[in-house]
Amino acid sequence: MSASSRAYIETGNKLAFACSLEWPGLSRSGKTEEAALAALGSYVPRYSPVAARAAIDFDLSEDERWLVVERVPTRSGGADFGVPTTVLASDYGDLGADEASRTAALLSASWEFLDTVAGGAPPELRKGPRGGGRDRDAVVSHVAAAEQMFGRKVGFKLPVPAPGDRDVVVANRAAILEWCRSGQSRPEARESWPPRYAARRLIWHVLDHAWEIEDRRQ
Repeated sequence: MSASSRAYIETGNKLAFACSLEWPGLSRSGKTEEAALAALGSYVPRYSPVAARAAIDFDLSEDERWLVVERVPTRSGGADFGVPTTVLASDYGDLGADEASRTAALLSASWEFLDTVAGGAPPELRKGPRGGGRDRDAVVSHVAAAEQMFGRKVGFKLPVPAPGDRDVVVANRAAILEWCRSGQSRPEARESWPPRYAARRLIWHVLDHAWEIEDRRQ
């Protein structure tokens, strides 16, 4: 059992999230812990291109046997709404230089991956069973707008980019990436979002929507 296969489980009343501890953003949900772990394994091949973009050796396999090292209740019901929201005790404290650099590389790679996926997708995406779901540009704009909220959580006051305003998106991401490389909390940050958790959740959000676009391409 390699260290890279450690995971934790966040449980709600209806859903559970299985989240890798070594690979931020590799987090999937299911109706049970077992289903969530199975989903986590099924997304290993989809995470691999992100690690490759970050030039980080990726040693997981689709049939990975996950070592669950912690089980935590969902915070504010987040898991039941499809969002991993619980901060772990181990998330507090600044990141060391190596971990911060690695995390920043994965964050940058996740943005690149989203751009590549969106660039190869049609403007209109396949709708859900009830006709719901954003189209491509709306998904991309949603991800960029949400980063203003992420910035606020870690101590930045970033502008909300208008749809299609790439300059603001690039500037916001540069500021977030600089913070991520530092591995440190800012005095203005809200205490509930320490650096390790904030980066993990941000990468998850970017990848979750990139994979959504992949799944809903017509």
